[in-house]
Amino acid sequence: MTMTIKHIVTLFILTVSVPVFAQNQGKALLDEVSQKVKAYENISIDFKYTLENISENIKQETRGDVIMQGEKYKLNILGVTRLFDGTKLYTISPEDEEVTISTEGEDEEDAITPSKMLSFYEDGYTYELDIQQNIKGRKIQYVKLIPIDSNSELKSILLGIDAQTKHIYNLIQIGKNGAKTTLTVNSFKTDQPISKTLFTFDANKYQDYYINKLD
Repeated sequence: MTMTIKHIVTLFILTVSVPVFAQNQGKALLDEVSQKVKAYENISIDFKYTLENISENIKQETRGDVIMQGEKYKLNILGVTRLFDGTKLYTISPEDEEVTISTEGEDEEDAITPSKMLSFYEDGYTYELDIQQNIKGRKIQYVKLIPIDSNSELKSILLGIDAQTKHIYNLIQIGKNGAKTTLTVNSFKTDQPISKTLFTFDANKYQDYYINKLD
């Protein structure tokens, strides 16, 4: 199992009986986080991404950044830029000198994309409050999400919430195959001055690139 852009996007974005009180508490906290973040004009996040699979002796780590405004986003990871303007998704690879243009289709409807990072949980999961940890002086409250679909490749997701700011600190995704992917937020900034053309694809900058249109 190797780390791909798909894994990053799948992060951002099982019928289990849990106590109703605990489930309601967990969802209430996630709703509070989501409503607060949706009130921001834009969000800029620098993050660390780690993939571990002990059985396959794999541990990979990288860093990236994303800027989100509504449904639009610009994600930089592994030397590749994914730019979504609200309609079209542009995957720009300088190493391959290629731009792939597509529409976010059905195959990504269930993916945790950057624009869905704070709303993907609203359907398809049960919830329960998990442990609270003190990390570098911050109280991080974890909420455990368990997929309702028994065919899901996921075993569970842990969302770490800063109890004071109500911002996401990290997202831990545990697969049934033993793989564990962790996205940790290093920097979380809101309402930053950004260019009006930030989410606009400028074809003039990529005249020497191969343009691959999937639609």
